[in-house]
Amino acid sequence: MEEKKIEFGIDSIVQNILSDYDGEKNIDAFNVFNKPDKTEVREILLKLTRIVYPGYFKERAYKIYNLKNSLAVAIEDLYYRLHKQVVLALDFCKLRGTMTEEERINTAYEICTEFFGRFPAIRETIETDLLATFDGDPAAGCFEEIILAYPGLMAITVYRLAHELYKLRVPIIPRLMTEYAHSETGIDIHPGAEIDKYFFIDHGTGIVIGETTVIGKNVKIYQGVTLGALSTRGGQKLSGKKRHPTVGDNVTIYAGASILGGDTIIGENSVIGGNTFITSSVPANTRVSMKNPEMEYRTTNNQVKKEEIHQSDAWYYII
Repeated sequence: MEEKKIEFGIDSIVQNILSDYDGEKNIDAFNVFNKPDKTEVREILLKLTRIVYPGYFKERAYKIYNLKNSLAVAIEDLYYRLHKQVVLALDFCKLRGTMTEEERINTAYEICTEFFGRFPAIRETIETDLLATFDGDPAAGCFEEIILAYPGLMAITVYRLAHELYKLRVPIIPRLMTEYAHSETGIDIHPGAEIDKYFFIDHGTGIVIGETTVIGKNVKIYQGVTLGALSTRGGQKLSGKKRHPTVGDNVTIYAGASILGGDTIIGENSVIGGNTFITSSVPANTRVSMKNPEMEYRTTNNQVKKEEIHQSDAWYYII
């Protein structure tokens, strides 16, 4: 009797949940074949990384001793795999409006051809990021160490690839790519951000760079930095508007700094100190720091000694 009661209870639960799918919620979707595949996009991204850094990441599926032959096979395979995902993604593109299946197929071919045509330029920019990382980090032993081990360069590499697809107005896929990098590195770079050459992220954990951020050449960013919006209370009404800051050339932003707002401009050659909170523009050639903090030492017999950290010392500790 108890078993039948339990069986009836479970069946009732199942039917109740299944009937809920008959509504009109945005989270209801049964056709699993008409959407980009998150796992497939991740695999494509890993293979694209192999094309960016030939000789650094092995192809596990097969062995070809001539590297260029192996890469030729990989590029052709990637083209068709990416094309399939772009066709699916275009079905969700509000910017392009309604498209027939034939139009999506042809547009996807144009996008993939343009994307792979830009690959030499993408690799040239990533080379500058590698050089900036090596030059900016005295702990870097060699280029190989940076390519294989540094989360900052990984996040930047994924961003560079995703950004090109974003510029080609491919929906969903660029965000899937950068969110994979986010999950792996703790660095969140929206694919819509505009970031110039020689970009260096040190350590990186907790960095957030918003969609409409603009970053110039030779910029260095440390962990915990936020380049964000001042307010998002407007919701979708703010879509497409400049919400995030502009950072000029040769700027260094130290750990924990928050720079917010679409009208906020950090002038070139400026240094933004750790844990600062900035919501208005900073002129070029400016050093911004918090007011001198105070250290407190408490001994075991509860004696307290306070000591002010002078600004020059504070800069030393931030660096």
